[in-house]
Amino acid sequence: MAYDANVLRRATARLEENKRRREDQREQLRQQLYAREPRLAKLDRQLQGTMAQLVAASLRKGEDAGAAVRAIRDKNLDIQQERAVLLGAMGLPEDALDPKPACLLCNDTGWRGAQMCRCLKELCTQEQIQELSKLLDLGEQSFDTFRLDYYSQTPWPGRGTSPRSNMDLVYEVCLNYAQKFGRFAIKNLFLTGAPGLGKTFLSACIARSVSEQGFSVVYDTAGNIFSQFETRKFQRDAQGVQEALDETRRYLTCDLLILDDLGSELTTQFVQSALYELLNTRLVGEKHTVISSNLTMEEAARRYSPQIASRLMGEYHVLHFFGDDIRLLKKNQF
Repeated sequence: MAYDANVLRRATARLEENKRRREDQREQLRQQLYAREPRLAKLDRQLQGTMAQLVAASLRKGEDAGAAVRAIRDKNLDIQQERAVLLGAMGLPEDALDPKPACLLCNDTGWRGAQMCRCLKELCTQEQIQELSKLLDLGEQSFDTFRLDYYSQTPWPGRGTSPRSNMDLVYEVCLNYAQKFGRFAIKNLFLTGAPGLGKTFLSACIARSVSEQGFSVVYDTAGNIFSQFETRKFQRDAQGVQEALDETRRYLTCDLLILDDLGSELTTQFVQSALYELLNTRLVGEKHTVISSNLTMEEAARRYSPQIASRLMGEYHVLHFFGDDIRLLKKNQF
């Protein structure tokens, strides 16, 4: 799993902010308790002093060193005991002012060796979903809220089945693809059909589910994606080039890319080249991709180069969307 650098940066900043907030709260409690019981402040200063004395005594040489260390330890234990009694009298445990990490697995570092800890993964997931929500309405879009009743049960002309029966199968494939991400037999999806039939909705459902499992997900429109590839190649401004490099790297390396509205872009020779790089790099890297388009697979094969057509037709499972425009159906209900 490779989270986008911006997602990881924001998640790490939140981890540090949460840690600072706990430290501030502990310090605030400390000052309140010192004001309430001045003896507690004196004991804490004495404890700090005995720790320094203990270090100094342990560095001594000679027969007196061991005796000095034992005497300081005994004094330290006496102070700790008195301190515990004071805190107990105020209804607090003896470790009330001690640093306590929220995550015992990583001690609030976010990492366990070279592996990201689950606490940081959870923050990355939250940041990623927030980022996806800027482009997708993830508020109510989930597999649980998908409604089949918008699809007619009457057989659709030329299809041999009804939109409802077809969408029942489409829904099951998308659900299993998301819930078994990385383990499902189908690696890549091509969602095809007219506007207003649920392609973007189910794409959002997949994005949410896969993100919540801790995988890196990027959603963007074909126009925006190809624009970033164009900026990467032709932009002369250093900052603009770097931003485009970062964006295209996300498209190429994320665990799941959802490419929306393929075919809406102006299909130039450069776009053909960028699309080939995108598809081929992700296939070679065994990354998963969901493409939605108003084009049929056959129309896409004719529109793009033979190399692109080969990869689309050979590596993508096609899901057909047909029926009445759901947006219009919803509008007519009001």
